[in-house]
Amino acid sequence: MSRIGLLNEKPLHAALKEYYAQPGDQFEVPIDGFVIDIVREDLLLEIQTANFAAIKLKLNKLLRSHHVRLIYPIAQEKWIVKLAAEYENETTRRKSPKRGRLEDLFWEMVSFPKLLTHPNFSLEIVLIKEEEIRARDGKRNWRRKGWRIEERRLLEVIDRKLFADPADWQAFTPAPMQSFTTKDLSEALGIGTRLSQRMAYCLRKSGTSVLIGKRGRANLYRLTDL
Repeated sequence: MSRIGLLNEKPLHAALKEYYAQPGDQFEVPIDGFVIDIVREDLLLEIQTANFAAIKLKLNKLLRSHHVRLIYPIAQEKWIVKLAAEYENETTRRKSPKRGRLEDLFWEMVSFPKLLTHPNFSLEIVLIKEEEIRARDGKRNWRRKGWRIEERRLLEVIDRKLFADPADWQAFTPAPMQSFTTKDLSEALGIGTRLSQRMAYCLRKSGTSVLIGKRGRANLYRLTDL
C-alpha cells in the first residue's frame, strides 16, 4: 500500500483517509492539475469535511474524464472539547445535543446540485462520532461566544450510505409522496424549513423532480420518471 500523505492535514480528514484506504490504493496523486486524496483503479475518491463550494471547480473539471466519489462525514454524535486557557482550571468535554442526519448533506449540496445525476459522480455519506476541539478565540467569535474550532477528530464510523444513482436521491422523499411542497418535506422528515427548501432546490436542479405548479402560495414539485 502506498504511503498516505498526512503533512499539514486535519485530523478528521487524515483519519477518514486511513479508514477508506485499501490495498493497491494510491494517495495524494496529481491528476489534471489537482491532487487527489485516493486513487483506486479508475475511481477518484475525494474526502471533503466541509465547504463543498471550495471544490466545485475541481469536481467539474475532473468529472469530464474521471469517475469521482465525494466522501462527506456527518456527525451523528458529537463531543465538544473546550481547551483550558492559561487562566482557566481545566479542559471540559460535553456531548452536543445536536445529532446529524443524512438530510444535512443538502446544506452543502446547494453548491453544485446538478452533479447529483452526473454519470461520473457519486457521493458517500459517512455517519460518524466525532470530537470537536475548541480553543479561546481572541477575536471573540460571536457565533461560538469567543471559541473557535481548532480541529475535528474521528471517534467511530457508525454507518455509510452511497448515492450513485438518480433514484437514490428520490428516496429522500417519503413514499408514496409523488408530489410535495417544502412544508410536506419538513413535516414528513422532521427537518426545518430552511433545510427542506435546500433539499427541494437540489432535487429540482438535478432533474430528479420538477416544479408542476402551486399549492396555495407554495411551490408544488413532482418526482420525475427515471
